[in-house]
Amino acid sequence: VDHRDEEARGRGETEEDNSQTEEEAASEQKGAAAAADDEVKKKERKCVPGIIYLGHVPPRLRPKHLRNLLSAYGEIGRIFLQPEDRQVRRKKKKSGSRRCDFTEGWVEFRDKRVAKRVALSLHNTPMGTKKRQRFFSDLWNIKYLHRFHWTHLSERLAYEQTVLQQRLRAEVSQAKKETSFYLNNVEKSAHLEHWRKKQHRDGEQVEEKTWDFTQRDSITQKHLNKARLMQQESQSNVSLLAKIFNSNQS
Repeated sequence: VDHRDEEARGRGETEEDNSQTEEEAASEQKGAAAAADDEVKKKERKCVPGIIYLGHVPPRLRPKHLRNLLSAYGEIGRIFLQPEDRQVRRKKKKSGSRRCDFTEGWVEFRDKRVAKRVALSLHNTPMGTKKRQRFFSDLWNIKYLHRFHWTHLSERLAYEQTVLQQRLRAEVSQAKKETSFYLNNVEKSAHLEHWRKKQHRDGEQVEEKTWDFTQRDSITQKHLNKARLMQQESQSNVSLLAKIFNSNQS
């Protein structure tokens, strides 16, 4: 009986030790998971996106080319390239070129420190690393935008779009006014012509309105008198200077 009691006690102690080790392992796992979460949160807090501005975009450069060129320096988020003006595109279409180029651009890096480093290191340097590359002859024109967010760019684009729409509406309304004025005048002239033909057919005299304008002379009497006075003053000065110089010579 004593032997059995000792075995039971030993089993109880081993079970308690196993439970303690399991609890310690679980607590260690929870601590490791919490530390990993804290590290991830710190990284997320530290990784603030930064935006760089491209002042020059060479012809035939597309967003995919730009992403391939800049992705070697860091992780890139969004890219926006401003297309050319409509008038420039119309001129190109008239000349036979359907290519659409870009004038400026914005690139978002996931980490603003990388964006600052890229702007400092690549500014005024060749775009290509080899001479045979397409954009080797063009230089980077990069500037880091401090405290600039992508929402600012979207707001600016929305504002430009609204301004363009308002301008188009004003032009359309002005064109409508001019066409309506022209059509009204055409109708009035047709009505007057019909009335004149009717008066001539009935044998009545048609009084045509005439406007007499008196054109003002460009040179008035006042200007003539002023010119004469100036001429007289110049002649008096000439005679005075002649007397002075003649006296000196003598």
